[in-house]
Amino acid sequence: MTEEKVKTTDNSKIESGKKPKKPIFSTKSIAGMAIFAALSFGISFLEFSVFPASAVAFLKLDFSNAFIMLAGFMYGPIAAIFVGVIKELLCLIGTQTFGVGQIANMIVILVYVIPPAIVYTRKKGIKVVIISLAIACLLQTVTALIVNKFITFPLYGMADAFDSVVWLILAFNVIKSVSVSVLTVLLYKRIGYVFEKIKIK
Repeated sequence: MTEEKVKTTDNSKIESGKKPKKPIFSTKSIAGMAIFAALSFGISFLEFSVFPASAVAFLKLDFSNAFIMLAGFMYGPIAAIFVGVIKELLCLIGTQTFGVGQIANMIVILVYVIPPAIVYTRKKGIKVVIISLAIACLLQTVTALIVNKFITFPLYGMADAFDSVVWLILAFNVIKSVSVSVLTVLLYKRIGYVFEKIKIK
């Protein structure tokens, strides 16, 4: 190939604006995902019941999903899945629910984090983050109702009690998804800045 052809090819790539795709599991992304998984697992212990004096006192709010979502925004949807799965596997240690809670959480987490992460790979910006998170809140709330009705409550032997607490479950998941989304927005730029400084973004 002549020198002129090489220059033409290089210029066409630059003009097209296409950038080479980053590998999903590069050294930097693996390091970042490990940090997010550790943060998500650690934060999961800082939980509290939103309705402590009710039949759904076992539904507890924590902000661990914010770090799973941030992993999705930073490294893509597969990274979000990876971080979410690792976090739930770690939560299996010492669990008293025989994995039922982890399975239910994993389903809800994936529905919450994957759509915004996919959208963000195509179009970036804080407006995209906010809109996609609003949609994610709706998806999580609906999914949580389905999961509780057909998985959590039946496996806990509480299938008959679901209808009497459905509005509390709905309210809990609205509060949880919105709270996690607000924290994600607040941390969005800050986490990115820190990761750039330590060169793992």
